[in-house]
Amino acid sequence: MFGGALLALALGYHVAFTLAGVGIVFAGLGLWLDLGLFAGGDPAILGSVFDRIFGLMDTSTEILIAVPLFVFMGVMLERSAVAADMLETMGALFGAVRGGLGFSVVLVGMLLAASTGIVGATVVTMGLISLPVMLRHGYAKSLACGSIAASGTLGQIIPPSIVLVILGDTLSNEYMQARRDAGDWAPDPVSVGDLFAGALLPGLLLVLVYLAFQAGLATFAPRTSPSIAGAHAARPSPAALARVLLPPLALIVAVLGSILVGAATPTEAAAVGAVGALLLAGARLGDGRPIAELAATAGMVAILPLRVLFDLRINRDAIAGYDQAGMALAAGACALVVWGLARSLVTTFRGRGENDERVLFEVCAQTLRMSCMVFAIFIGAQIFNITFRGLGGDESVAALLHGLPGGPWAVMAAVMLTMFLLGFFLDFLEIVFVVVPVVAPVLFAFNGAGGEALFHPVWVAVMIAVNLQTSFLTPPFGFALFYLRGVAPASVSTLDIYRGVTPYVAIQVAVLLVVAAWPALATWLPGVVFGQPLATG
Repeated sequence: MFGGALLALALGYHVAFTLAGVGIVFAGLGLWLDLGLFAGGDPAILGSVFDRIFGLMDTSTEILIAVPLFVFMGVMLERSAVAADMLETMGALFGAVRGGLGFSVVLVGMLLAASTGIVGATVVTMGLISLPVMLRHGYAKSLACGSIAASGTLGQIIPPSIVLVILGDTLSNEYMQARRDAGDWAPDPVSVGDLFAGALLPGLLLVLVYLAFQAGLATFAPRTSPSIAGAHAARPSPAALARVLLPPLALIVAVLGSILVGAATPTEAAAVGAVGALLLAGARLGDGRPIAELAATAGMVAILPLRVLFDLRINRDAIAGYDQAGMALAAGACALVVWGLARSLVTTFRGRGENDERVLFEVCAQTLRMSCMVFAIFIGAQIFNITFRGLGGDESVAALLHGLPGGPWAVMAAVMLTMFLLGFFLDFLEIVFVVVPVVAPVLFAFNGAGGEALFHPVWVAVMIAVNLQTSFLTPPFGFALFYLRGVAPASVSTLDIYRGVTPYVAIQVAVLLVVAAWPALATWLPGVVFGQPLATG
Protein backbone atom coordinates (compact mmCIF):
# COMPACT_ATOMS: atom_id res chain seq x y z
CA MET A 1 0.00 0.00 0.00
CA PHE A 2 2.78 2.42 0.89
CA GLY A 3 4.68 1.46 -2.28
CA GLY A 4 1.56 2.12 -4.33
CA ALA A 5 1.27 5.60 -2.87
CA LEU A 6 4.94 6.34 -3.68
CA LEU A 7 4.45 5.06 -7.24
CA ALA A 8 1.40 7.25 -7.77
CA LEU A 9 3.26 10.29 -6.44
CA ALA A 10 6.21 9.53 -8.74
CA LEU A 11 3.78 9.49 -11.68
CA GLY A 12 2.78 13.04 -10.80
CA TYR A 13 -0.62 12.63 -9.18
CA HIS A 14 -1.61 15.18 -6.55
CA VAL A 15 -0.74 14.18 -3.01
CA ALA A 16 -4.20 14.58 -1.47
CA PHE A 17 -5.98 12.56 -4.18
CA THR A 18 -3.19 9.98 -4.24
CA LEU A 19 -3.53 9.26 -0.53
CA ALA A 20 -7.33 9.16 -0.64
CA GLY A 21 -7.41 7.11 -3.85
CA VAL A 22 -4.87 4.55 -2.66
CA GLY A 23 -6.76 4.26 0.62
CA ILE A 24 -10.06 3.58 -1.14
CA VAL A 25 -8.51 1.10 -3.62
CA PHE A 26 -6.85 -0.91 -0.86
CA ALA A 27 -10.00 -0.76 1.26
CA GLY A 28 -11.78 -2.39 -1.68
CA LEU A 29 -9.05 -5.04 -1.84
CA GLY A 30 -9.45 -5.64 1.90
CA LEU A 31 -13.18 -6.17 1.46
CA TRP A 32 -12.63 -8.47 -1.51
CA LEU A 33 -9.92 -10.54 0.18
CA ASP A 34 -11.65 -10.51 3.59
CA LEU A 35 -8.64 -9.01 5.42
CA GLY A 36 -8.22 -7.37 8.82
CA LEU A 37 -11.02 -5.13 9.98
CA PHE A 38 -12.59 -5.42 6.53
CA ALA A 39 -13.31 -9.10 7.17
CA GLY A 40 -16.90 -10.09 6.52
CA GLY A 41 -17.32 -7.45 3.85
CA ASP A 42 -18.02 -4.70 6.39
CA PRO A 43 -16.81 -1.27 5.21
CA ALA A 44 -17.98 0.48 8.39
CA ILE A 45 -14.42 1.32 9.43
CA LEU A 46 -14.23 3.84 6.57
CA GLY A 47 -17.10 5.73 8.18
CA SER A 48 -14.79 6.93 10.92
CA VAL A 49 -13.13 9.26 8.42
CA PHE A 50 -16.22 11.49 8.62
CA ASP A 51 -15.89 11.68 12.39
CA ARG A 52 -12.25 12.76 12.00
CA ILE A 53 -13.11 15.43 9.43
CA PHE A 54 -15.97 16.70 11.59
CA GLY A 55 -13.58 16.77 14.55
CA LEU A 56 -11.23 18.93 12.48
CA MET A 57 -14.04 21.43 11.89
CA ASP A 58 -15.20 21.36 15.52
CA THR A 59 -14.67 24.73 17.21
CA SER A 60 -13.11 22.98 20.21
CA THR A 61 -10.23 21.86 17.96
CA GLU A 62 -9.00 25.30 17.03
CA ILE A 63 -5.25 24.72 16.85
CA LEU A 64 -5.19 24.12 13.07
CA ILE A 65 -6.84 27.51 12.54
CA ALA A 66 -3.34 28.84 13.19
CA VAL A 67 -2.19 27.38 9.85
CA PRO A 68 -3.94 29.85 7.48
CA LEU A 69 -3.19 32.71 9.88
CA PHE A 70 0.55 31.99 9.93
CA VAL A 71 0.51 31.48 6.15
CA PHE A 72 -1.20 34.85 5.72
CA MET A 73 1.38 36.47 7.98
CA GLY A 74 4.32 35.05 6.05
CA VAL A 75 2.99 35.70 2.57
CA MET A 76 2.00 39.26 3.48
CA LEU A 77 5.50 40.05 4.73
CA GLU A 78 6.96 38.58 1.55
CA ARG A 79 4.63 40.21 -1.02
CA SER A 80 4.68 43.63 0.64
CA ALA A 81 8.50 43.72 0.32
CA VAL A 82 9.01 43.94 4.09
CA ALA A 83 11.24 40.85 3.82
CA ALA A 84 13.18 42.38 0.91
CA ASP A 85 13.81 45.56 2.91
CA MET A 86 15.21 43.45 5.76
CA LEU A 87 17.63 41.67 3.43
CA GLU A 88 18.85 44.83 1.76
CA THR A 89 19.30 46.70 5.05
CA MET A 90 21.16 43.86 6.75
CA GLY A 91 23.38 43.45 3.70
CA ALA A 92 24.28 47.14 3.80
CA LEU A 93 24.89 46.96 7.55
CA PHE A 94 27.36 44.05 7.44
CA GLY A 95 28.72 44.63 3.94
CA ALA A 96 31.94 46.28 5.12
CA VAL A 97 32.85 43.22 7.20
CA ARG A 98 34.62 40.31 5.51
CA GLY A 99 31.90 37.70 5.10
CA GLY A 100 29.32 40.29 6.09
CA LEU A 101 26.85 39.38 3.34
CA GLY A 102 26.94 35.79 4.53
CA PHE A 103 26.22 36.92 8.09
CA SER A 104 23.29 39.03 6.90
CA VAL A 105 21.82 36.13 4.89
CA VAL A 106 21.90 33.85 7.94
CA LEU A 107 20.44 36.47 10.29
CA VAL A 108 17.70 37.53 7.88
CA GLY A 109 16.99 33.85 7.18
CA MET A 110 16.42 33.42 10.90
CA LEU A 111 14.09 36.45 11.01
CA LEU A 112 12.16 35.33 7.95
CA ALA A 113 11.88 31.82 9.39
CA ALA A 114 10.38 33.26 12.55
CA SER A 115 8.04 35.52 10.63
CA THR A 116 6.99 33.31 7.69
CA GLY A 117 7.65 29.69 8.62
CA ILE A 118 7.40 28.81 4.91
CA VAL A 119 10.57 27.18 3.55
CA GLY A 120 9.83 27.63 -0.15
CA ALA A 121 8.93 31.32 0.19
CA THR A 122 12.05 32.05 2.25
CA VAL A 123 14.46 30.27 -0.11
CA VAL A 124 12.93 31.88 -3.20
CA THR A 125 12.86 35.36 -1.66
CA MET A 126 16.46 35.18 -0.48
CA GLY A 127 17.58 33.58 -3.73
CA LEU A 128 16.06 36.36 -5.82
CA ILE A 129 17.41 39.19 -3.68
CA SER A 130 20.65 37.99 -2.09
CA LEU A 131 22.19 35.59 -4.61
CA PRO A 132 22.82 38.17 -7.38
CA VAL A 133 24.29 40.60 -4.82
CA MET A 134 26.64 37.99 -3.34
CA LEU A 135 27.83 36.88 -6.77
CA ARG A 136 28.32 40.47 -7.93
CA HIS A 137 30.59 41.19 -4.98
CA GLY A 138 32.82 38.18 -5.53
CA TYR A 139 31.41 35.56 -3.18
CA ALA A 140 32.10 31.96 -4.15
CA LYS A 141 29.11 30.51 -5.95
CA SER A 142 29.02 27.45 -3.73
CA LEU A 143 29.12 29.50 -0.51
CA ALA A 144 26.42 31.89 -1.70
CA CYS A 145 24.12 29.03 -2.69
CA GLY A 146 24.80 27.02 0.45
CA SER A 147 24.18 29.89 2.86
CA ILE A 148 20.92 30.88 1.15
CA ALA A 149 19.54 27.33 0.95
CA ALA A 150 20.51 26.48 4.54
CA SER A 151 19.16 29.72 5.99
CA GLY A 152 15.93 29.31 4.04
CA THR A 153 15.23 25.94 5.65
CA LEU A 154 15.34 27.42 9.16
CA GLY A 155 11.57 27.85 8.81
CA GLN A 156 11.30 24.14 9.65
CA ILE A 157 12.61 24.59 13.19
CA ILE A 158 12.54 28.29 14.20
CA PRO A 159 9.17 29.00 15.86
CA PRO A 160 6.51 29.98 15.13
CA SER A 161 6.64 27.34 12.39
CA ILE A 162 3.76 25.84 10.43
CA VAL A 163 5.62 22.53 10.57
CA LEU A 164 5.57 22.62 14.37
CA VAL A 165 1.88 23.59 14.46
CA ILE A 166 0.84 20.60 12.35
CA LEU A 167 3.37 18.27 13.95
CA GLY A 168 2.27 19.34 17.44
CA ASP A 169 -1.39 18.61 16.73
CA THR A 170 -0.61 15.18 15.27
CA LEU A 171 1.97 14.12 17.85
CA SER A 172 -0.16 15.24 20.78
CA ASN A 173 -3.04 12.97 19.76
CA GLU A 174 -0.77 9.99 19.10
CA TYR A 175 1.14 10.52 22.35
CA MET A 176 -1.97 10.61 24.53
CA GLN A 177 -3.42 7.48 22.94
CA ALA A 178 -0.12 5.56 23.05
CA ARG A 179 0.44 6.36 26.72
CA ARG A 180 -3.07 5.23 27.65
CA ASP A 181 -2.49 1.99 25.75
CA ALA A 182 0.77 1.59 27.73
CA GLY A 183 -1.14 1.89 31.02
CA ASP A 184 -0.30 5.54 31.74
CA TRP A 185 -3.76 7.01 32.32
CA ALA A 186 -2.59 10.51 33.27
CA PRO A 187 0.10 11.59 30.79
CA ASP A 188 1.10 15.25 30.77
CA PRO A 189 -0.62 17.00 27.86
CA VAL A 190 1.59 18.38 25.10
CA SER A 191 0.72 21.58 23.25
CA VAL A 192 2.02 23.45 20.24
CA GLY A 193 3.38 26.03 22.71
CA ASP A 194 5.54 23.26 24.22
CA LEU A 195 6.95 22.51 20.79
CA PHE A 196 7.62 26.19 20.09
CA ALA A 197 9.56 26.49 23.34
CA GLY A 198 11.37 23.20 22.75
CA ALA A 199 12.47 24.12 19.22
CA LEU A 200 13.79 27.57 20.16
CA LEU A 201 17.19 26.57 21.61
CA PRO A 202 18.05 23.97 18.91
CA GLY A 203 17.04 26.51 16.25
CA LEU A 204 19.24 29.23 17.74
CA LEU A 205 22.08 26.69 18.05
CA LEU A 206 21.83 26.04 14.32
CA VAL A 207 21.99 29.78 13.61
CA LEU A 208 25.08 30.20 15.82
CA VAL A 209 26.88 27.30 14.13
CA TYR A 210 25.99 28.71 10.70
CA LEU A 211 27.49 32.07 11.72
CA ALA A 212 30.60 30.39 13.14
CA PHE A 213 31.08 28.52 9.85
CA GLN A 214 30.74 31.78 7.90
CA ALA A 215 33.27 33.46 10.20
CA GLY A 216 35.70 30.56 9.77
CA LEU A 217 35.53 30.81 5.99
CA ALA A 218 35.99 34.59 6.11
CA THR A 219 39.12 34.09 8.26
CA PHE A 220 40.79 31.10 6.63
CA ALA A 221 39.46 31.34 3.06
CA PRO A 222 38.97 35.10 2.58
CA ARG A 223 38.57 34.84 -1.20
CA THR A 224 35.28 33.03 -0.76
CA SER A 225 33.63 35.83 1.21
CA PRO A 226 35.12 39.29 0.61
CA SER A 227 33.94 42.56 2.06
CA ILE A 228 32.04 45.01 -0.12
CA ALA A 229 34.04 47.96 -1.39
CA GLY A 230 32.49 51.26 -0.39
CA ALA A 231 30.09 49.60 2.02
CA HIS A 232 31.07 52.05 4.77
CA ALA A 233 29.53 54.90 2.82
CA ALA A 234 26.34 52.93 2.13
CA ARG A 235 25.84 51.79 5.74
CA PRO A 236 22.28 52.64 6.85
CA SER A 237 21.73 55.23 9.54
CA PRO A 238 20.49 54.11 12.97
CA ALA A 239 17.10 55.63 12.18
CA ALA A 240 16.82 53.72 8.88
CA LEU A 241 17.98 50.55 10.57
CA ALA A 242 15.38 50.91 13.32
CA ARG A 243 12.64 51.72 10.83
CA VAL A 244 13.26 48.56 8.80
CA LEU A 245 14.24 46.00 11.45
CA LEU A 246 12.40 46.96 14.63
CA PRO A 247 8.79 46.47 13.40
CA PRO A 248 9.34 42.87 12.15
CA LEU A 249 11.36 42.07 15.28
CA ALA A 250 8.59 43.48 17.47
CA LEU A 251 6.04 41.37 15.58
CA ILE A 252 8.09 38.20 16.07
CA VAL A 253 8.55 38.93 19.78
CA ALA A 254 4.83 39.64 20.16
CA VAL A 255 3.78 36.41 18.47
CA LEU A 256 6.31 34.07 20.07
CA GLY A 257 6.43 35.89 23.41
CA SER A 258 2.66 35.84 23.87
CA ILE A 259 2.72 32.06 23.50
CA LEU A 260 5.69 31.47 25.79
CA VAL A 261 4.38 33.68 28.61
CA GLY A 262 0.92 32.12 28.37
CA ALA A 263 -0.85 35.32 27.34
CA ALA A 264 -2.22 33.74 24.16
CA THR A 265 -2.76 30.35 22.56
CA PRO A 266 -0.89 29.61 19.30
CA THR A 267 -4.08 30.36 17.36
CA GLU A 268 -4.58 33.71 19.10
CA ALA A 269 -0.89 34.55 18.60
CA ALA A 270 -1.23 33.66 14.91
CA ALA A 271 -4.13 36.13 14.67
CA VAL A 272 -1.92 38.80 16.24
CA GLY A 273 0.78 37.94 13.69
CA ALA A 274 -1.64 38.21 10.77
CA VAL A 275 -2.94 41.58 11.97
CA GLY A 276 0.60 42.82 12.64
CA ALA A 277 1.80 41.74 9.18
CA LEU A 278 -1.14 43.58 7.59
CA LEU A 279 -0.29 46.75 9.53
CA LEU A 280 3.39 46.47 8.51
CA ALA A 281 2.37 46.05 4.88
CA GLY A 282 0.06 49.05 5.08
CA ALA A 283 2.85 51.19 6.52
CA ARG A 284 5.34 49.92 3.90
CA LEU A 285 3.08 50.48 0.89
CA GLY A 286 1.33 53.64 2.11
CA ASP A 287 2.00 57.31 1.57
CA GLY A 288 4.87 57.49 4.07
CA ARG A 289 2.67 58.72 6.96
CA PRO A 290 1.67 55.56 8.83
CA ILE A 291 -0.36 57.40 11.49
CA ALA A 292 -3.26 54.95 11.40
CA GLU A 293 -0.96 51.92 11.52
CA LEU A 294 0.98 53.33 14.47
CA ALA A 295 -2.28 54.12 16.26
CA ALA A 296 -3.49 50.58 15.69
CA THR A 297 -0.23 49.20 17.06
CA ALA A 298 -0.58 51.39 20.14
CA GLY A 299 -4.15 50.14 20.57
CA MET A 300 -3.03 46.49 20.41
CA VAL A 301 -0.30 47.13 22.96
CA ALA A 302 -2.71 49.00 25.27
CA ILE A 303 -5.20 46.14 25.35
CA LEU A 304 -2.75 43.81 27.11
CA PRO A 305 -2.37 45.81 30.36
CA LEU A 306 -6.07 46.67 30.28
CA ARG A 307 -6.87 42.95 30.40
CA VAL A 308 -4.73 42.65 33.52
CA LEU A 309 -5.90 45.80 35.32
CA PHE A 310 -9.64 45.51 34.64
CA ASP A 311 -12.29 42.81 34.45
CA LEU A 312 -13.50 43.32 30.88
CA ARG A 313 -16.19 40.64 30.87
CA ILE A 314 -19.52 42.16 29.86
CA ASN A 315 -21.78 39.17 30.68
CA ARG A 316 -22.17 40.12 34.33
CA ASP A 317 -25.18 41.30 36.32
CA ALA A 318 -23.30 44.18 37.99
CA ILE A 319 -20.25 46.00 36.62
CA ALA A 320 -18.34 48.36 38.88
CA GLY A 321 -17.55 51.88 37.71
CA TYR A 322 -13.83 51.03 37.79
CA ASP A 323 -14.35 48.21 35.31
CA GLN A 324 -16.67 50.36 33.19
CA ALA A 325 -13.85 52.86 32.79
CA GLY A 326 -11.54 50.02 31.74
CA MET A 327 -14.11 48.82 29.20
CA ALA A 328 -14.31 52.33 27.75
CA LEU A 329 -10.54 52.46 27.39
CA ALA A 330 -10.49 48.99 25.81
CA ALA A 331 -13.22 50.03 23.37
CA GLY A 332 -11.14 53.06 22.39
CA ALA A 333 -8.08 50.87 21.88
CA CYS A 334 -10.12 48.49 19.70
CA ALA A 335 -11.37 51.45 17.67
CA LEU A 336 -7.76 52.45 16.96
CA VAL A 337 -7.03 48.89 15.81
CA VAL A 338 -10.06 48.92 13.50
CA TRP A 339 -8.98 52.29 12.06
CA GLY A 340 -5.45 51.04 11.33
CA LEU A 341 -6.69 47.77 9.86
CA ALA A 342 -9.16 49.55 7.59
CA ARG A 343 -6.40 51.85 6.35
CA SER A 344 -4.03 48.92 5.74
CA LEU A 345 -6.71 46.93 3.92
CA VAL A 346 -7.38 49.83 1.58
CA THR A 347 -3.66 50.45 1.02
CA THR A 348 -2.82 46.83 0.23
CA PHE A 349 -5.87 46.42 -2.01
CA ARG A 350 -5.32 49.50 -4.18
CA GLY A 351 -2.24 48.11 -5.89
CA ARG A 352 1.19 49.49 -6.50
CA GLY A 353 3.80 49.81 -9.21
CA GLU A 354 3.48 49.65 -13.00
CA ASN A 355 1.70 46.29 -12.98
CA ASP A 356 -0.96 47.50 -10.52
CA GLU A 357 -0.02 44.67 -8.20
CA ARG A 358 -2.86 44.15 -5.73
CA VAL A 359 -0.96 42.82 -2.74
CA LEU A 360 -3.97 41.97 -0.58
CA PHE A 361 -5.65 40.01 -3.36
CA GLU A 362 -2.49 38.00 -4.09
CA VAL A 363 -1.83 37.31 -0.42
CA CYS A 364 -5.38 36.09 0.18
CA ALA A 365 -5.29 33.92 -2.95
CA GLN A 366 -1.95 32.38 -1.97
CA THR A 367 -3.17 31.81 1.60
CA LEU A 368 -6.30 30.12 0.27
CA ARG A 369 -4.30 27.85 -2.04
CA MET A 370 -1.84 26.78 0.65
CA SER A 371 -4.53 26.28 3.29
CA CYS A 372 -6.66 24.20 0.92
CA MET A 373 -3.59 22.12 0.09
CA VAL A 374 -2.86 21.47 3.77
CA PHE A 375 -6.40 20.43 4.68
CA ALA A 376 -6.99 18.44 1.48
CA ILE A 377 -3.86 16.44 2.28
CA PHE A 378 -5.14 16.02 5.84
CA ILE A 379 -8.42 14.52 4.59
CA GLY A 380 -6.67 12.24 2.09
CA ALA A 381 -4.23 11.13 4.78
CA GLN A 382 -7.11 10.21 7.10
CA ILE A 383 -8.53 7.82 4.49
CA PHE A 384 -5.07 6.37 3.88
CA ASN A 385 -4.35 5.91 7.61
CA ILE A 386 -7.71 4.30 8.39
CA THR A 387 -7.27 1.76 5.59
CA PHE A 388 -3.63 1.16 6.53
CA ARG A 389 -4.60 0.39 10.12
CA GLY A 390 -7.64 -1.58 9.06
CA LEU A 391 -5.39 -3.91 7.07
CA GLY A 392 -3.08 -4.34 10.08
CA GLY A 393 -0.31 -2.11 8.75
CA ASP A 394 0.31 -0.40 12.09
CA GLU A 395 0.69 -3.77 13.81
CA SER A 396 3.14 -4.91 11.13
CA VAL A 397 5.23 -1.75 11.49
CA ALA A 398 5.20 -2.06 15.29
CA ALA A 399 6.29 -5.71 15.10
CA LEU A 400 9.06 -4.79 12.65
CA LEU A 401 10.39 -1.97 14.81
CA HIS A 402 10.16 -3.94 18.06
CA GLY A 403 12.07 -6.75 16.40
CA LEU A 404 15.11 -4.56 15.70
CA PRO A 405 18.18 -5.39 17.78
CA GLY A 406 19.40 -2.63 20.09
CA GLY A 407 16.20 -1.74 21.94
CA PRO A 408 14.34 1.61 21.95
CA TRP A 409 17.26 3.70 20.71
CA ALA A 410 17.65 1.44 17.68
CA VAL A 411 13.96 1.96 16.95
CA MET A 412 14.42 5.72 17.25
CA ALA A 413 17.40 5.63 14.89
CA ALA A 414 15.47 3.53 12.36
CA VAL A 415 12.54 5.97 12.45
CA MET A 416 14.85 8.95 11.94
CA LEU A 417 16.63 7.26 9.03
CA THR A 418 13.34 6.34 7.40
CA MET A 419 12.02 9.90 7.68
CA PHE A 420 15.29 11.28 6.36
CA LEU A 421 15.04 9.11 3.24
CA LEU A 422 11.33 9.84 2.77
CA GLY A 423 12.13 13.55 2.98
CA PHE A 424 13.79 13.20 -0.44
CA PHE A 425 10.46 12.32 -2.04
CA LEU A 426 7.68 13.53 0.26
CA ASP A 427 6.90 16.99 1.62
CA PHE A 428 6.66 17.47 5.37
CA LEU A 429 2.85 17.39 5.19
CA GLU A 430 2.75 13.84 3.83
CA ILE A 431 5.33 12.71 6.37
CA VAL A 432 3.50 14.30 9.29
CA PHE A 433 0.04 13.14 8.27
CA VAL A 434 0.96 9.65 7.02
CA VAL A 435 4.24 8.47 8.55
CA VAL A 436 4.10 10.04 12.02
CA PRO A 437 0.77 8.42 13.03
CA VAL A 438 2.28 5.02 12.16
CA VAL A 439 5.64 5.29 13.94
CA ALA A 440 4.79 7.63 16.83
CA PRO A 441 2.75 5.07 18.83
CA VAL A 442 5.73 2.72 18.78
CA LEU A 443 8.10 5.38 20.09
CA PHE A 444 5.73 6.56 22.81
CA ALA A 445 4.97 3.03 24.00
CA PHE A 446 8.46 2.65 25.53
CA ASN A 447 8.48 3.26 29.29
CA GLY A 448 11.24 4.91 31.30
CA ALA A 449 12.50 3.82 34.71
CA GLY A 450 9.66 5.59 36.52
CA GLY A 451 6.90 4.37 34.21
CA GLU A 452 6.81 7.60 32.21
CA ALA A 453 7.38 7.82 28.46
CA LEU A 454 11.02 7.13 27.58
CA PHE A 455 10.88 9.55 24.62
CA HIS A 456 9.09 12.81 25.34
CA PRO A 457 7.02 14.12 22.40
CA VAL A 458 8.66 17.56 22.52
CA TRP A 459 12.07 16.00 21.99
CA VAL A 460 10.71 13.64 19.33
CA ALA A 461 9.10 16.60 17.51
CA VAL A 462 12.32 18.61 17.54
CA MET A 463 14.28 15.59 16.28
CA ILE A 464 11.79 15.12 13.44
CA ALA A 465 11.88 18.83 12.51
CA VAL A 466 15.70 19.02 12.42
CA ASN A 467 15.84 15.69 10.59
CA LEU A 468 13.42 16.83 7.88
CA GLN A 469 15.25 20.14 7.60
CA THR A 470 18.44 18.16 6.93
CA SER A 471 16.68 15.98 4.39
CA PHE A 472 15.26 18.97 2.50
CA LEU A 473 18.82 20.31 2.22
CA THR A 474 20.61 17.10 1.18
CA PRO A 475 21.64 16.53 -2.48
CA PRO A 476 20.45 15.41 -4.89
CA PHE A 477 16.74 15.46 -3.97
CA GLY A 478 16.39 18.16 -1.29
CA PHE A 479 13.37 20.40 -1.87
CA ALA A 480 15.30 23.55 -0.94
CA LEU A 481 17.79 22.80 -3.72
CA PHE A 482 15.02 22.72 -6.32
CA TYR A 483 13.59 26.01 -5.01
CA LEU A 484 17.00 27.66 -5.31
CA ARG A 485 17.75 26.12 -8.70
CA GLY A 486 14.52 27.65 -10.00
CA VAL A 487 15.61 31.22 -9.19
CA ALA A 488 19.41 30.96 -9.57
CA PRO A 489 21.01 32.57 -12.65
CA ALA A 490 22.34 30.40 -15.45
CA SER A 491 25.92 31.07 -14.33
CA VAL A 492 25.27 28.99 -11.20
CA SER A 493 25.38 25.28 -11.90
CA THR A 494 23.53 22.58 -10.03
CA LEU A 495 26.92 21.25 -8.91
CA ASP A 496 27.66 24.64 -7.32
CA ILE A 497 24.47 24.33 -5.29
CA TYR A 498 25.26 20.75 -4.24
CA ARG A 499 28.81 21.66 -3.28
CA GLY A 500 27.63 24.68 -1.31
CA VAL A 501 25.06 22.87 0.84
CA THR A 502 27.33 19.92 1.72
CA PRO A 503 29.02 21.58 4.75
CA TYR A 504 25.63 22.81 5.97
CA VAL A 505 24.26 19.27 5.78
CA ALA A 506 27.20 18.19 7.97
CA ILE A 507 26.32 21.00 10.42
CA GLN A 508 22.70 19.85 10.47
CA VAL A 509 23.70 16.25 11.19
CA ALA A 510 26.04 17.41 13.98
CA VAL A 511 23.28 19.47 15.62
CA LEU A 512 20.86 16.56 15.26
CA LEU A 513 23.34 14.31 17.08
CA VAL A 514 23.81 16.95 19.78
CA VAL A 515 20.04 17.14 20.37
CA ALA A 516 19.91 13.33 20.40
CA ALA A 517 22.70 13.14 22.98
CA TRP A 518 21.34 15.99 25.14
CA PRO A 519 17.52 15.89 24.97
CA ALA A 520 17.40 18.65 27.61
CA LEU A 521 18.18 21.11 24.78
CA ALA A 522 14.60 20.52 23.66
CA THR A 523 12.88 19.76 26.96
CA TRP A 524 14.45 22.25 29.37
CA LEU A 525 12.84 25.47 28.15
CA PRO A 526 9.26 24.11 28.01
CA GLY A 527 9.70 22.92 31.59
CA VAL A 528 10.89 26.37 32.69
CA VAL A 529 8.28 28.35 30.75
CA PHE A 530 5.24 26.18 31.40
CA GLY A 531 6.26 24.88 34.84
CA GLN A 532 6.30 21.18 33.96
CA PRO A 533 9.44 19.06 34.35
CA LEU A 534 9.60 17.14 31.09
CA ALA A 535 11.18 13.77 30.46
CA THR A 536 14.61 13.92 28.86
CA GLY A 537 14.70 10.49 27.19
